[in-house]
Amino acid sequence: MLTTLYDSFWNTKYWIAPGNTWADLEDSDGIIYPHPKDLLAAIPLTFVITIIRYGIERVIGLPLSRAFGVRNPIRIKATPNSILESFFHTQRKNPEKYELNQLASQCSLSVRQVERWFRHRRNQERPLISKKFSEACWRFLFYSCSFFGGFLIFCNETWFSQPETVWNGYPKQPLKTTIYWWFLLELSFYLSLLLTLTLDVKRKDFMGQVIHHFATITLISFAYCANFVNVGALVLLLHDVSDVFLEVYKMLSYAQWKQAREAIFILFTLVFLVTRLILFPIKVLYTTYCVAQQRKSYFFGYYFSITLLMVLQGLNVFWSFLILKMVCKFLAEGQVTNDVRSDLEEEDMSDEQLTVKLIQ
Repeated sequence: MLTTLYDSFWNTKYWIAPGNTWADLEDSDGIIYPHPKDLLAAIPLTFVITIIRYGIERVIGLPLSRAFGVRNPIRIKATPNSILESFFHTQRKNPEKYELNQLASQCSLSVRQVERWFRHRRNQERPLISKKFSEACWRFLFYSCSFFGGFLIFCNETWFSQPETVWNGYPKQPLKTTIYWWFLLELSFYLSLLLTLTLDVKRKDFMGQVIHHFATITLISFAYCANFVNVGALVLLLHDVSDVFLEVYKMLSYAQWKQAREAIFILFTLVFLVTRLILFPIKVLYTTYCVAQQRKSYFFGYYFSITLLMVLQGLNVFWSFLILKMVCKFLAEGQVTNDVRSDLEEEDMSDEQLTVKLIQ
């Protein structure tokens, strides 16, 4: 039964251009083609990358954060209180005004004391700045290696200057060993991000990250299995370059290096908008559409790949909106504000400030 399901799922009429079969992509005479089973190597590699990640964060990220002058905020620990702790875990972490009054009565505390308790308790669960810095450091190292490795591959190809050439010979495009390892590392990296998503620093675009990771993993896997590796490599190159600047910007933000942060922010914004809103649509989406039109290679795999690429582009537009929102604040205030996705530390408020908040 499993064999029948497997054969039905990998039916050639779904995944390969008409007129071709999986037999055409069998290895022969030293020529190697992508095979779905090759990606099974990503499973153990995911755990290896996760271990390497935590090692780098501890051995390189944390010492580097101290060298950059990163200082974790001093946090006041919330006084143990079973009633408030139960409400915090089972109800909500930020009670409404009427709930604060009820809790104050139950605990024989003032409303201000209850409100302060919840503020301290929320701050306790927020990740330390040094942890954020270490995460950014790990991602910076990975994206840098991935981008420059991919750049070296593209130096010997015409895929960027003439993007239509990524389809030359499709689907009989031999697999280059360097591209195989590039795909395998990228797939394992995003699998590791998905694996540790609940442990990483949570941001306001959490669901966007989940969708992005799933779409990226599916896109990489499908591109490899259907031998879309050349165009997939172009997608990886265009997306990794802006992520390098993004992680540098984050590290400089956590270290409070304002002038350097603002310079990197401007550079990141330009690179992101150019690569993801201009080059990606022109060199990937448009080219893929035109080549399919010319060759009349319409099949399920083609529509599936276009759908995934459009989801990816939708996320690019969403994140561009967040970035442009930061740009507007930068132009209005003269300095880069905190990442709009970040969960900021809450400060203690005076009695007057608290009264105003409770009245609102």
